[in-house]
Amino acid sequence: TLALKVHFSANSNLVLKKEKEVLSNIEEKDQYVNLHDFTAGNKYFRCSHAEKISTQKKAQKTGKTRSHFICLRSGKSYDQQGNLKVHIGETPFRCQHCGKSFTYKGSLNRHIKIHTGEKPYTCQQCGKSFRHQGNLRNHMRIHTGEKPYTCKQCGKSFCHQGNLSHHMRIHIAETPFSCQHCGKSFTYKGSRDRHIKIHTGEKPYTCQHCGKSFRHQGNLNHMRKPYTCQQCGKCFSQHWNLEDHMRVHTGESPFTCQHCGKSFSHYGSLSHHLRIHTGEKPYTSSRIVKDGSVPTVCPTSYSEHVSIACYIL
Repeated sequence: TLALKVHFSANSNLVLKKEKEVLSNIEEKDQYVNLHDFTAGNKYFRCSHAEKISTQKKAQKTGKTRSHFICLRSGKSYDQQGNLKVHIGETPFRCQHCGKSFTYKGSLNRHIKIHTGEKPYTCQQCGKSFRHQGNLRNHMRIHTGEKPYTCKQCGKSFCHQGNLSHHMRIHIAETPFSCQHCGKSFTYKGSRDRHIKIHTGEKPYTCQHCGKSFRHQGNLNHMRKPYTCQQCGKCFSQHWNLEDHMRVHTGESPFTCQHCGKSFSHYGSLSHHLRIHTGEKPYTSSRIVKDGSVPTVCPTSYSEHVSIACYIL
């Protein structure tokens, strides 16, 4: 109709400008098409309710129509242009520090904090800071004792979904990571990678003081203790060990029992204390009969491992 032609003429330049801005960052701009209207090779979206051609952004605001983007290579279609960008592997946002590229600007902004060292999210209970808000939320479960992810087979609970996923491999005996040298399989990739160094003889971690090399970073860290307490001079191999130690001097007790309100300096102490309320006794002793070497399981259970040692002695 005449009204449609007038509408298109008045807005075509603006539409083309916006489309050009969107497509300027796309390396494979010819790999997808729109299933709706085509005019002079450019993509438009017909709004069936307004009876006029509009841009994707305006059409999506109305909620009356959905656009479809198709990858010409695989034939997969997507409702949003951003999802297609992920599919074709487009990464237009590049880090100026290391050159790594990302699909979304938000992902780039989160990555940049690695270089800047920015940690804007701080725990109000212990003062520890994090780069991302999600990491702070996960950390808070240490203080609250929250374990929302529960194993349906044994009932054990975990703070994080990833920990539950790793735990489930114990039940299904899943060992997806195999050594190419000897065929041995492992539940976790990290375990396989550490094992491979036995075959390769690789010892990439070297002590700068004595020249001794180690297969694993942890072995080197245990040898050196770069973290020193400024108050008593005690040294530690890990920075979090120093943080825990500092509570001895400050008297800080950030871990509080939700049942009785008692506070503790360390999370492990809180975990042991909670067994008083829950009645959990996870440690069962094994004893040796005096007249032989056959181990027998004692029916008595204990809330702490040290109780077993006292019982056996």
